Amino acid sequence: MRGTSSITKTQFNRPTEGIEIATNHPCTRCGNPAVIFQPYSGMHLCKQHLIDDITRKAKRDLRKYNIQPGTIAVALSGGKDSSALLHLLHKILAPSRKIKIVAITIDEGISGYRAKTVENASNLASNLEIPHTIITFEDAFGRTLDDLMEESDRPPCSVCGVLRKNLLNRTAKELGATHLAIGHNLDDEAQTILANHLRGDIRRLVRLSHARVQPGLVPRIKPLRHVPESEVLAYASAVGLQVCPKACPYVDAAYRLGIRIFLREFEDHHPGTRHGIMRGFDRMVGALGDAYPPASLVPCQVCGEPCTDGLCQACKMLGKC
Repeated sequence: MRGTSSITKTQFNRPTEGIEIATNHPCTRCGNPAVIFQPYSGMHLCKQHLIDDITRKAKRDLRKYNIQPGTIAVALSGGKDSSALLHLLHKILAPSRKIKIVAITIDEGISGYRAKTVENASNLASNLEIPHTIITFEDAFGRTLDDLMEESDRPPCSVCGVLRKNLLNRTAKELGATHLAIGHNLDDEAQTILANHLRGDIRRLVRLSHARVQPGLVPRIKPLRHVPESEVLAYASAVGLQVCPKACPYVDAAYRLGIRIFLREFEDHHPGTRHGIMRGFDRMVGALGDAYPPASLVPCQVCGEPCTDGLCQACKMLGKC
């Protein structure tokens, strides 16, 4: 019987939270020993059927983006999500000679954490024979994230997120990418949707839709948006990917941490909650999309990236740090 005690920050960092290891059950689909249980579907899955299930979900979401021949850039941090994403895209798209995959790693400069994930990213890209570009905050902005945090009182994730998006979009354009693949999983998407609901920011919610394409911004695709975080980790383990078990040292300062903990507890007691949030979001965007047209964008006067008022958020942030 599940208890009602709260999940602590330390417990949150356990990547297996939210998935039950089913060592004494047969796979629902084939009868072989199961490795996981999906509470929201009621299925026990063996390793192969876990891989098949995640691959199916990724393919289904890829079809929604109507990807044409060209180059897909993958934001590869070296963590479980981006590593699983690159592996999946290579598996699904490699047979097509009309689509080229490249990987982009942003090294923010986080002491004691980033070096290992960058190493993992490099090894994976090399093993899959995928072109790999590494860009550092220090080279691009003259300062690491650790340096910026000594100068700024802003939340670390806020600074990091803005600067990472700037570099990813800029680099993807330089590489000629038609799409930028992001490893956001179901938990990430549900947390983002709920966070914007709590802020009452409907305009920002609508902007999350993949249907929004604007000049100067490489369209983002999220093939893992319907795959729970813990299943992404299980997939990475099943296919033998090297991932760093450590969480980013700045995670405890994130606004989203409380939302993550809440959703994880709620999902534990009410399986399917995250999927319900996603369905509601997709329906809302479909109903309200026309009421919130995309903002008019102009080139940033400093870096040239698209923005709304002549100075992008990254350049504003760097000027204040």
